[in-house]
Amino acid sequence: MSRTSRGTKIFSAIIIACSLLLAAVLGLHRFIPNRWYNLGSLIETFLPWFGLLILPLLILAAVRRRPVAIAATLVPAIVWFSDFAGLIPDKEIGDGDFRIVAHNVNAENLDTEATAATLVEAEPDLIALVELTAEQQESWGVALAEQYPYSAVFGTVGLWSNQPIAASNEVDLNLGWARAFRAEVEIDGEPVAVYVAHLLSVRVNSEGFTSAQRNDTANLLGEAIAAEDLERVVLAGDLNGTVQDRSLAPITYQLESAQAAAGKGFGFTWPADRPLARIDQVLYRGLEATASGVLDSTASDHRPVSADFRF
Repeated sequence: MSRTSRGTKIFSAIIIACSLLLAAVLGLHRFIPNRWYNLGSLIETFLPWFGLLILPLLILAAVRRRPVAIAATLVPAIVWFSDFAGLIPDKEIGDGDFRIVAHNVNAENLDTEATAATLVEAEPDLIALVELTAEQQESWGVALAEQYPYSAVFGTVGLWSNQPIAASNEVDLNLGWARAFRAEVEIDGEPVAVYVAHLLSVRVNSEGFTSAQRNDTANLLGEAIAAEDLERVVLAGDLNGTVQDRSLAPITYQLESAQAAAGKGFGFTWPADRPLARIDQVLYRGLEATASGVLDSTASDHRPVSADFRF
């Protein structure tokens, strides 16, 4: 066997091995352990982007004209498409009975007026805001009071509504300050439990994907939602995680994603200038999602999201 032939076979074997490894990551990510640097959750946060690795593998296999290597690259492609292709088409089905907009406004955002204008332009019935400072709360109250006369604010999270809020109470995430609450909103006389939440942030550093505190808050929020008496539930806010992240399972096993059900594309929201992940969510049960989308950027480092629902 010539040196060139041997090198070609080795190169093909590397492409095949990389393709099968990529397919395993995409299809079996739930089995990647979190015990080392929370690697499983980190991969799941950016899982759709792993599809970008398929094209260079396919090109390299095609250049080498190795049919087996080309076939191997199709395995991760099939897995990716089975998981994510359904998110790409526009699944909007028409008008709903109400619309909610959710936004992490950023504690350093001083442009409340322009930010509010972007949200109000979407004509929502409910506006859920997180990462509010005490100073921002006052300015948001002024900006929204006329069109959204009903409101509930707990700590750094708030809800403004053009429909009556019958009751509201903090959801204790065991943090010492409020980052989540429940409001019962009477939408055209129909009660809907609206949860607004901002789970703790995650970091990627020398210790890996540090998310233990975020995971604890997800467990507590999941327990509160599980105990909810109302049939219709909406959760809006910054969960600091994607719906693929297993650590949010206490929440996501109970609720559906409006973006997955009625949106178009992945709906990435963070960071605002070049979004890489959808960590700002609108999740629901007991309703029909009819539309979902991402609004224009504001002065925040997150993009706002919207969702329409039908009773």
